[in-house]
Amino acid sequence: MSKFQGVDYYNLDDHLSQEEILARNTVRAFVEENVIPIIEKHYRAGTFPSELTLKMAELGLFGSTLPAKYGCAEMNNVAYGLVMQELERGDSAIRSFASVQSSLVMYPIFEFGSEKQKDYWLPRLASAKAIGCFGLTEPDFGSNPGGMITRAERKGGGFVLNGAKMWITNGTVADIAVVWAKLDGQIKGFLVEKGTKGFSAPEMTGKHSLRASVTSELVFQDCFIPEENILAKSGGLKSPLKCLSQARYGIAWGALGSAMACYESALNYAKSRIQFDKPIASFQLIQEKLVYMVTEITKAQLMCLQLGRLKDSGKLRFTHVSMAKRNNVYHALEIARIARDIHGANGILDEYPVMRHMANLESVKTYEGTHDIHTLIIGEDITGIPAYT
Repeated sequence: MSKFQGVDYYNLDDHLSQEEILARNTVRAFVEENVIPIIEKHYRAGTFPSELTLKMAELGLFGSTLPAKYGCAEMNNVAYGLVMQELERGDSAIRSFASVQSSLVMYPIFEFGSEKQKDYWLPRLASAKAIGCFGLTEPDFGSNPGGMITRAERKGGGFVLNGAKMWITNGTVADIAVVWAKLDGQIKGFLVEKGTKGFSAPEMTGKHSLRASVTSELVFQDCFIPEENILAKSGGLKSPLKCLSQARYGIAWGALGSAMACYESALNYAKSRIQFDKPIASFQLIQEKLVYMVTEITKAQLMCLQLGRLKDSGKLRFTHVSMAKRNNVYHALEIARIARDIHGANGILDEYPVMRHMANLESVKTYEGTHDIHTLIIGEDITGIPAYT
């Protein structure tokens, strides 16, 4: 099979800069050479391909929009989005790893941390000498993060942390956790280092989705956090939500990668699979399915490109991100299901990527704001009436 050429029905490459195309093509080649050959093995085994992390760091894929003085690539947001697209074309787990490291660990340290914290942690995270995770979701509080029960109390020149977090990507392998807890009734961010007494991060097993990703619990039992490890500029629920908006931006682009992988597989299969003495691509029902796929991919590309331009121009609102995350993941999942249908029984085999992407996208549709929660975010924005309860 020929190497992936991309899906660009509307010639959107004409609207990309040379730097943006270079970033995308570099990661596209990286995924082709390093991810595609091994990802099914890791998915089957339920393991993360940790051998990729240093290679990803060398390409500047962690914290890639942050300043060069911290060892970061200083890409614009469209280039970053294209990077996320290509990583997720490999697998959602690879994009999730980069998203967490960049948007949920490096970004909050950059946005809310002290100069000392930034100077120490950002170069280490950019080079993958340190791995990070983000602890917001709790066992009983997902869509309502403000209900968290994890608490920090001032004590002995620092803070004592108690509580638990769940569904934490990279948690078990992380050197640093950005943890959100209530301090005197207000949500604040804390940097919890691996090895802190009373801190454990058991891995969650038994997943049918995101199997090539490390997913963990975080447990805090009287963990002492030194004063210097608080993210002093954070405050209130808006702080972690600001981080999630960064990550959701990457997800909106990443879902495109999964959709493209499924569409390419379905198109190639339909042109080569012979039934009733001709390729199934010659049948009207199959063509209708393929047309739906390429149309929704094209619409999502247009949405992502404008989303990135809004972000780069400082005009982006978090509701814009909600719309793109909601739309693109929904249609990527529909595309994966239709691709499985086109492949027939072969669609369940890991010889083809569609079932893996389909299972992954079930998680992507749920995490970082469920489809329904993003619906309500946009609903409140256009009506002025919150309808969450």
